[in-house]
Amino acid sequence: MNVAFLTLGCKVNFYETCKMKKLFEEAGHIIVPFEDYADVYIINTCTVTNIADRKSRKMLHKAKRLNPYAVVVAAGCYADSAIKKGETDKSIDIFIQNKEKPDIVNIVCNEAAKRKQHKAPANINSINRQLPDSHTRAYIKIQDGCTQYCTYCIIPYVRGKLKSRDVESVVKEAEGLAADGYKEIVITGIHISSYGAVTDNAGEFVKLQGRPLLALLKELNKIDGIERIRLGSLEPRIISEGFIKELSSMPKICPHFHLSLQSGSDTVLKRMNRHYTASGYLDGLFITRKYFDNPAITTDIITGFPGETEKEFEETMDFAKKAGFAKIHVFKYSRRHGTIADKMDGQASESVKSERSARLSKLEEELGILYQDSVLKEYEKVLFEEITEINGRKYITGYNERYIRIAVPAEGIPGVSRLCNTIADVKITGRINSGILTGCYSQETIY
Repeated sequence: MNVAFLTLGCKVNFYETCKMKKLFEEAGHIIVPFEDYADVYIINTCTVTNIADRKSRKMLHKAKRLNPYAVVVAAGCYADSAIKKGETDKSIDIFIQNKEKPDIVNIVCNEAAKRKQHKAPANINSINRQLPDSHTRAYIKIQDGCTQYCTYCIIPYVRGKLKSRDVESVVKEAEGLAADGYKEIVITGIHISSYGAVTDNAGEFVKLQGRPLLALLKELNKIDGIERIRLGSLEPRIISEGFIKELSSMPKICPHFHLSLQSGSDTVLKRMNRHYTASGYLDGLFITRKYFDNPAITTDIITGFPGETEKEFEETMDFAKKAGFAKIHVFKYSRRHGTIADKMDGQASESVKSERSARLSKLEEELGILYQDSVLKEYEKVLFEEITEINGRKYITGYNERYIRIAVPAEGIPGVSRLCNTIADVKITGRINSGILTGCYSQETIY
């Protein structure tokens, strides 16, 4: 069968999509682009916000329009949520929960066998075409589940209890990725700071520890071929002097840390059930910057949380300036049925959430430029990933260790595509926009 995938949501979903693709390939099926005519469409869905729900449904309906005879599969968190709520949709043939993803081939093939499949026409160009793979950055999921129960978040209810992979299996996967040519790995999970956490018999969170994660990272740091290790989102409470000092002793750890904030107001943080204070978060930033040279600190912030006053929002704006974030992912609060925040008083209007989101986004752009200007050297080491078009011109683009995107004009470079998955010193010459810098490189600097 021709099988098409589309991934929505977090890095964990992208990782799990890669795993599902591999299962289908090993079973002899052909992976085709989502826009192509396929026998099976699998949408790895997200339910973190109402907007994510709507997008998941939209793409599932699109798949059914692409081929009304295809098996359309809703996998992932939206599927979990829909099953629990008893939702149905005539465009969706199968709902597959997160726990069922390892058995997806059998489930889909059994469904396909029940119906008379309308096969893709033989003249479809993609029928024997594999999707391109840049082999530069790969995700490794080290754990699943979350027991933080932030009042706005539905994820603990759809992802379930904490589950950590053993060190040996993660290292084996990383060694396989290195053998396949990947140079950077991204450590991801639903709550990676809970990796190896001590839990009670019911799997509920008891104590957050940094030692198991450090032990894993030490082993990954030893793998030949892996040049960079980038960490996914960390819980601010895991940041301690001992934890950061030990991280800094591992040369492959990228100086880029995503510490999810959500609000810079202590009163809002308390309503969110975030378990830390704004001052405690700043202490963690001080420690991180003590051991890493001007690291990129990125974060998430929610605007318009129930009861958020103008004063509390201004506290968040002031905090962002103090923190000097390299990037802020700005989210408008999304009301989720089944969460505590859904029942809170003081639900903000859409206009208030949008206005605050726009103000914070403007500040985010200003802070990003300030950070880039403060860290950029004349030459930056860039891991080239792809050739793309920006403002009508072709560039080969990639990221430095601090996850700043850098683009080099592709014209005039012989065999430019061969530069993908190489690391080179790029001389910074300017800025294309607030998020992309540009420069040039010398052939002698390729590593």
